[in-house]
Amino acid sequence: MTQLLPIDVATYEPSVLHRGDRLWVETNCYVDIWIEVLHALGLDPVAGLAFTLSADFDGDQWQFIKFPPEDVRVLYGISASELNPWKGIEAHVEEQLELGRYLTVEVDAWWLPDTAGTSYGQAHVKTTIVINDIDRQARRLGYFHNADYFELDGDDYDHLIGSKFQGLPPYVELLRTDRMIRRDDQDLAERVVSLVRSHLERRPEVNPVRQMADRVESDLAWLAASDIEVFHLYAFATLRQCGATAELAGSLCDWLAARGFDTAASGDAFRRVAEKAKSVQFKLARLMAGRSVDLAPLFDEMAVDWDAAIDGVVAATGR
Repeated sequence: MTQLLPIDVATYEPSVLHRGDRLWVETNCYVDIWIEVLHALGLDPVAGLAFTLSADFDGDQWQFIKFPPEDVRVLYGISASELNPWKGIEAHVEEQLELGRYLTVEVDAWWLPDTAGTSYGQAHVKTTIVINDIDRQARRLGYFHNADYFELDGDDYDHLIGSKFQGLPPYVELLRTDRMIRRDDQDLAERVVSLVRSHLERRPEVNPVRQMADRVESDLAWLAASDIEVFHLYAFATLRQCGATAELAGSLCDWLAARGFDTAASGDAFRRVAEKAKSVQFKLARLMAGRSVDLAPLFDEMAVDWDAAIDGVVAATGR
């Protein structure tokens, strides 16, 4: 067995950003694995959430937010770059773990037992994992995925990265931790504020919640005529991503407030956006059941709260 961190599935405690009291326990696979990897390494993932402040609406979906590689390097000293998996995933994972490095690997969720009830054995869905330990002889691996840490073995292992793998080589990133830095709180806070200002400078000129509201309203008739599977995909791409982004932004505001910045009210406003995004999603589910819905009041409140939250962070950080 080759293992980077001594993690036991039975005792592993996820980050506070993935605890059950969150409104949106999961964001997207890429953000979620970074949260857990940083947490497992003993680093604070909340400090890296400045990218939530520049989130936008991309016309037909909320932006698929990610930890920017440069932010991760500046805050934690970890570099992320694409790796060419020319030897096959098994060999690369084993070698890089021995060197003290992680790989992010795009895989087929059909073979991930932690997605039981959604994708496992039911749907071929692309997702990303980070492998922490591998035993090629026993055909077993331990991996971060979404909001927790899991294990798989046997036939799942073979199809995921082993002898039965089929398809094109997956997209793989190398996470080098050999220059990882554990900064003191003052140094970290200064760097976080600098990133906050940088992302605020790149924030969309038009309120992204209002843009999303306009698109959802225009899609209602089409969505009502679609099947439930389309609804789930649509809700994930719009309201879940918006709500999860807002909740993460609220956690960042709390982090800044704990260090003397006047961002507590912004944190509350972001959380109201997250709550109302969930309420809108519930209303959309009623639409699929043939009932009429009025989303405008909730969307208006969300947009007002988003502007108030962003304006508050701008004022508190001097930009």
